Amino acid sequence: MNYSPILAPVVALVAWTLLVMLWMVVARMGEFRRLGVTFGNIPPGSRGVDLEGRAEPRAQWKSHNYSHLMEQPTIFYAVALSLALMDFGGGINYYLAWGYVGLRVVHSLVQGTVNVVPIRFSIFLLASLCLIGLTLHAALKIARDCGLI
Repeated sequence: MNYSPILAPVVALVAWTLLVMLWMVVARMGEFRRLGVTFGNIPPGSRGVDLEGRAEPRAQWKSHNYSHLMEQPTIFYAVALSLALMDFGGGINYYLAWGYVGLRVVHSLVQGTVNVVPIRFSIFLLASLCLIGLTLHAALKIARDCGLI
């Protein structure tokens, strides 16, 4: 069965997100123990954000990153799947997609360990440039195929 090459980085980012989720759970469980939180004493309706200010910031960084992986990457998934459906997921788009995924992995590692904001922002900016490139390529392909350019 043939498939668009751009699907490989899509699956890789999903797999990375699941690993970050596991990292977050392990970090949270350790912090729960430190705070004396058990499933028996968590108030109904509690959320992870309720730990802000109580939990060690370093323990929360993994959760913050997991949330970030639910934000901008949704745009990546949409444009990558669009490119795959247009049979335009190879070449430069394939490399831009892997660039995006690689930079998101590095961003996660930085945020989850040292969390230096200027470094995180630089990585985020580079990843965003990959995403902009993918989006422009998809838009130009559509415009060309519709005879607009």
